[in-house]
Amino acid sequence: MMWVKRGVIALIGVGLVLVIGFNLFKKQIAERAFNQGVERNAGINRSAGLPDGLHVYLCGTGSPMADPRRAGPCLGILAGQKAYVFDVGSGGSRNLGSMGFPMPRLQGVYLTHLHSDHIDGLGELLLGSWIGGARSTPTPIHGPVGTADVVDGFNMAYRIDSTYRVAHHGTGIANPAGFGGQAVEIELPAGPAGQSVVFDDGDLRITALRVDHAPIDPAFGYRIDYKDRSVSISGDTIYHPGFVAASQGVDLMLHEALNQEMVSAIGARLAERGQARGAKIFSDILDYHATPEDAARAAQEAGVRELVLYHLVPPLPVDLIELAFVGEAKSYFDGPITVGRDGMLISLPAGSEEVIRSRPGF
Repeated sequence: MMWVKRGVIALIGVGLVLVIGFNLFKKQIAERAFNQGVERNAGINRSAGLPDGLHVYLCGTGSPMADPRRAGPCLGILAGQKAYVFDVGSGGSRNLGSMGFPMPRLQGVYLTHLHSDHIDGLGELLLGSWIGGARSTPTPIHGPVGTADVVDGFNMAYRIDSTYRVAHHGTGIANPAGFGGQAVEIELPAGPAGQSVVFDDGDLRITALRVDHAPIDPAFGYRIDYKDRSVSISGDTIYHPGFVAASQGVDLMLHEALNQEMVSAIGARLAERGQARGAKIFSDILDYHATPEDAARAAQEAGVRELVLYHLVPPLPVDLIELAFVGEAKSYFDGPITVGRDGMLISLPAGSEEVIRSRPGF
């Protein structure tokens, strides 16, 4: 037993030496870690190594509810050399920056609808697009009727700040002509199947389509086709046959999802604790969002390759709860189902059937 005691004493000794050494040199260790981080990240174009194809940046997979793990709804799309953002929830643009989204290539923003959680990060994105993207013209903001009012409001709110940026950095960095956004309102044919191609350059086609988020009207989903790869984005909607029809054969469907049992449980507890207003809100949101099972059914009927759930309600504070959140969705869809997390990058290389997922992280 003597050798065991000696071994334990030796381990304790080594541990003490490491602790003492760390405390003596922790400033140097911290500085070295910082410098290594700068070397790995500053000025590095992380999109340069991506293959030609469609790349989906999950910059926001949360909802209006407070969620320290997920920003508001936000999706970045890189199609070849052209970059777009679909919805800009709070915190989404910061995630795009952390993920290495190529802001200088940003062609425009597409909004699904004008609920606050889908637009409340727009001011920050416009600032990043202007300064970080070296713009000489305002950023185009495409969306339903009413988008012009929203963009005008953000332009007004940030106009004073823009004068400070110009005065500080100079016009070579902050060109006043590139400040703010320029609204491009989309009007679709009436009816539940209304849709229209809103961009087409031969390789890339973006289609806007009506979804059902009543009483919010209009509300849009989108389909993006680049070469032989494709993605559909539901925006906020219940199960909607028009979205299913427009999503036929896409490689990747991104569909919002609300777990009704979880939301109802929260609402019931709020009611028990005398918080009637909160309980009413949790009851109200049940009828204009899709369940994970609804999303899975839509994916199966559309014949998509993979399904990603985003705009998740309620928040999922730990990974284990994701299993309960998905519920019975896997019994409705034959393909892979991913619960979206901020920081995920999903790549669809052109000329292949690969779906490549990065681990979430920044």
